[in-house]
Amino acid sequence: MGHQVVIFDFSVIRGLWETRVKKNKERQRKEKERLEQSALEKIKQEWNLILECRKKGIPQSKYLKNGFVDINVKNLDTHEKTPQLKKSRALPDGVNKEKNKFIFQLSGEQWMELPESLKEQLYLKEWHVSNTLIQTIPAYIALFQDLRVLELSKNQINHLPAEIGCLKNLKVLNVSFNNLKSVPPELGDCENLEKLDLSGNMEITELPFELSNLKQLTFVDVSANKFHSIPICVLRMSNLQWLDISSNSLKDLPEDIDRLDELQTLLLQKNKLTYLPRALVNMPKLNLLVVSGDDLVEIPTAICESTTGLKFVSLKDSQVETIVCEDTEEIVENEREREQVEKEFMKAYLEDLRERESTPSYTTKVMLSLQL
Repeated sequence: MGHQVVIFDFSVIRGLWETRVKKNKERQRKEKERLEQSALEKIKQEWNLILECRKKGIPQSKYLKNGFVDINVKNLDTHEKTPQLKKSRALPDGVNKEKNKFIFQLSGEQWMELPESLKEQLYLKEWHVSNTLIQTIPAYIALFQDLRVLELSKNQINHLPAEIGCLKNLKVLNVSFNNLKSVPPELGDCENLEKLDLSGNMEITELPFELSNLKQLTFVDVSANKFHSIPICVLRMSNLQWLDISSNSLKDLPEDIDRLDELQTLLLQKNKLTYLPRALVNMPKLNLLVVSGDDLVEIPTAICESTTGLKFVSLKDSQVETIVCEDTEEIVENEREREQVEKEFMKAYLEDLRERESTPSYTTKVMLSLQL
C-alpha cells in the first residue's frame, strides 16, 4: 500500500500570510512616522548632529539655520576644516618624523633635572616640559638660538636664568604653575615674544620695567599671583590684546589703562577692586570685561550702556572655606590646583561666549531647550 499524500490549497495559506505581513509593515510604517514627528526624536537627531559637528570642530554657525539646528545637513565633510584634517592624516611618516625631531618633550615626576643629552640638540625649535620635579633651567639655554616655543608649565621651577634673554626668536613662553617669585629683566630682550604666561605661580608681585620692550606681545596671563596693581611695563605693551590678571590683589585700575588701545579681553575677576574707571569706555577694541567680588560697589553706567560691543560679565565669588593646616606647602599646592581648575573653567566659558558671537542671539534658547 503506497503513501497517502494530503493536498492543501497553498494559495489560501499564502494569502493569509501576505495579509499579516502587510498589516505588520503598515504598523511599522505608522510607528516610524510617529517617532519622526515626535519632539523626542527631533531632539535626539539634533543632539547627534551637534555631537558630530563638535567632534569635527565645526562651529555652530555651520549647522544652524535661522537660529535652529538644521538636521537636513547630509555631508558634514564639506566643511573647510575637514579637508585640512584629511590632509594632515595623509602626511607621510617621513614628514612627521622630520617635524618632530625639532620638538623636545619631557614629562613625569621621575625627572628632577634636564637630561645631559639636551645640550647636543641645539637645532630644537620647541621645548615641552611639564609635570616634572625640575627646579632650574640651565644657563646653556642661551645656545638654543632657533627656539620658538618654551612650554614649561606645571613643574617646580623657582627661577628663570638671565640667559633667557638671548633667545631672540622666542615667540611663546609658558612658565605657569611653577614656583617663580620674580622674572629676570633680561626677558625684555626677547623682542619677538608674542605670548607670556606666568599664571599660577602664586608669589610674583611685580614685573621688571624692561618688559616694556616686548612690543610684539599680544597675550599676557599673570593670574593667580600677588599683584597689587597692573605693572607699568604691561601698560606700555602697545600690541596687547589679551590680559588676564585675575586672582590677584588689585584694589584699583590705573586711570590711563585706556592706553592699551589694542586690548580686546580683560579678565579681572577675584581681585579686591572697589570701582572701575571710566577710562575703560575709551578702549575702542575692548569687547570682553570680566569682574567679580563683593568689594565692587561702583561701575560707570557708560560701561553697561556702551554701544561699542563691550560684553560686561560680572561674576559672584564663591565663599571658599579656609582649612587650617600645619603643612604650608600643602595649602599652596591645593590653592594652585584649585586655580588651575578655575582657569580651565573660565577658558571653556570664554570659548563658549565667543562661539555664540558667530550665531544669532536667539539661538541660545534652542540650545537650552536641548540641554533640558
